[in-house]
Amino acid sequence: MTQRMATDAANAATASPGPRSDAPAAFVRALGVRKAYRTGGREVHALRGASLEIAEPGFYAIMGSSGSGKSTLLHLLAGLDRPDAGTIEVAGTRIDSLDEHGLTVHRRTRVGVVFQQYNLLPTLSAVDNVMLPGVLDGRPRAALRARALELLATLGLADRADHRPEALSGGEQQRVAIARALLFEPPVLFADEPTGALDSANSERMWRMLDELARERRMVVLMVTHEPAAAAHCRHVFVIRDGTVAGGFDTKGLNASDLVVRAAGTLGAPR
Repeated sequence: MTQRMATDAANAATASPGPRSDAPAAFVRALGVRKAYRTGGREVHALRGASLEIAEPGFYAIMGSSGSGKSTLLHLLAGLDRPDAGTIEVAGTRIDSLDEHGLTVHRRTRVGVVFQQYNLLPTLSAVDNVMLPGVLDGRPRAALRARALELLATLGLADRADHRPEALSGGEQQRVAIARALLFEPPVLFADEPTGALDSANSERMWRMLDELARERRMVVLMVTHEPAAAAHCRHVFVIRDGTVAGGFDTKGLNASDLVVRAAGTLGAPR
């Protein structure tokens, strides 16, 4: 789900002016993105020209109230849906102009996506669930299995590789889902409320893990969340309001309570 303006090395994420269309390649860039849906006979504008950019690796968050458009924006950035207008660039590719086949390949190999629901196949073991995108892509099974086992071990699940989802805890299932999303070593990982179904202890562990993945693998992890405690683990928070990015701020030195105040201040600032 990533977005922002790089201003300098110390403050690499700044959302205020919006990205330039002629700017160099970024991990994630959205410019003037719009999306509307028809529901109940009326048109609902979920996004009204959202512009964001992320130029450097790290752990980022999108926050906003229910109905603000944060999940819609993440889904568009992840290539799960198409914008009505605007441009989206992810991992060096303009995904808004890809055909269906190109978008499918991009989703499978260039980005990872993790949801609140783990979306694991109940009849497959943990290692087979991790291997699945590679199997669908026609990759050699031996190499896929080795890669999947390596990822599971990295995430602390070496001894759970042959267990089916029903034998795994919620936190373990979410780690399997993260391993699956990392199979092709994507430069960008999108996470939509990834700890929504977890208890507080497992949530805290998951946020720390996502932060470590971003730092150690030099990738971008972009998470949609409504929890200040989650956003406190991120290096920068984007705040979305009424389908547009109202602004953003770095989190260094801020705790969860500080984040609430900063987010409220961002929402109250003139656009």
